[in-house]
Amino acid sequence: MTLLQVMGCASSKKSSLKDLAKVAEIKPLDAIIVPGVPFNNGSWDSVMKGRVLWSYILYKDGYTKNVIYSGSAVYSAYYEGIIMGLYAEQLGIPRAHIFYETRARHSTENVYYSYLIAQKQGFKSIGLASDPFQSSLLRSFTRKRFESRIWHLPMVMDSLAIYNHLNPEIDPKAAVADSFTSITQKESLWKRLRGTMGKDINWKQYKNGKVPPL
Repeated sequence: MTLLQVMGCASSKKSSLKDLAKVAEIKPLDAIIVPGVPFNNGSWDSVMKGRVLWSYILYKDGYTKNVIYSGSAVYSAYYEGIIMGLYAEQLGIPRAHIFYETRARHSTENVYYSYLIAQKQGFKSIGLASDPFQSSLLRSFTRKRFESRIWHLPMVMDSLAIYNHLNPEIDPKAAVADSFTSITQKESLWKRLRGTMGKDINWKQYKNGKVPPL
């Protein structure tokens, strides 16, 4: 690891701890949003594991009352949100506190559609729980497009390491989509990039292009 990488890791940890401290002052949030990751080869990969474990830590430590797992069947035939929720339940998050969002195909849509679920459920405070890189990419989006604040809770890697030995088993059949075609076959690269930037969402339906408060 280079000095630049070490400095980057240290900076990321410092930023994550700072965000966590802010939420600690007002916890618990009503819900956190966890963006999806493709489920391939019958097992979670390191990215999905990190996000699910982080959501479990935040729930266990009282930072949130509920968790919204978000993600459609985008690159594989499994609903990403449901797969993550199945793992979370095995880790110990009660089913009653797990919510599923299965429309989102991009990270911006993970936030948008989960925000709508939070509105429907009457939640008044929500956060985004993901890896530091994705959290950083979405900061401008969460500020620009939503009237209510979306708190950011990027992973603290030291905390994740404590629970990395956990490897629950799930039956993924419950998460299989009835019909599936990979997004790479349905949409061009340019179309997918536009979706990633939130261009597939009709912002004109909202005053000033911002979703109303929770």
